[in-house]
Amino acid sequence: MLSGLAWLALEVKHLDPAVAFYREHLDLPLRRKDGREAAFGAGETDLVLRRPAGVPRGGLHTHYAFSCPADAYEDWWDRLEDDFDLHEETFGDVRSLYFYDTEGNCVEVMGRDQGSQTAITGLMEVVLEVEDLPRAEAFYTALGMEIVDQGDRRKRTRLTAGPFDLELWEPHLGLADARGGVHVDLGVYVDDPETATDAVWGRADRIEDLDSGAVRVRDPDGHYLTFVGE
Repeated sequence: MLSGLAWLALEVKHLDPAVAFYREHLDLPLRRKDGREAAFGAGETDLVLRRPAGVPRGGLHTHYAFSCPADAYEDWWDRLEDDFDLHEETFGDVRSLYFYDTEGNCVEVMGRDQGSQTAITGLMEVVLEVEDLPRAEAFYTALGMEIVDQGDRRKRTRLTAGPFDLELWEPHLGLADARGGVHVDLGVYVDDPETATDAVWGRADRIEDLDSGAVRVRDPDGHYLTFVGE
């Protein structure tokens, strides 16, 4: 049902320093900018930086992961290590580095893709903080996401929609002292917004039809999902 990640929005106090951070350190292309928000490109996904001037606001202390080609991982490490105290984890033969942006978001770069380019190739994972893990699992599995991993003592659950993953975390510190994001704003591509809305009817705290034809819902933990038709 969910076929891609359209955007991840993060809240920033001051837009210009945050924009400079993502342009200078991660070389992301700037797609648009106005007085309230700026959007960078990460593959098909927009990384949106948004001042707190309305609802939905954008996530706080959100842990999320970019992907890059495996052959470019060392280049990213060399590029970032002089400016940041990098943390590294290995998942099988895949390596990931972690560091923090200007707003306390834990940024991961995972060397998992094919290709010879050095640019960021996508935004492939977002971590959401949830109060009640079984309730959150029921919400996202109703949208067709598949549970692929669960942590010890049920502190976290990893779900996939194929092109991207969500991790649902009860409040705790994860790898690199990361935390799940609160009031995160996500846009997701779907075949049909009405069908996706029907799947979470009775589970969503709020449902709003947008002029664009998209539908915005708020999950039980205060995260916003906007269903965007492909």
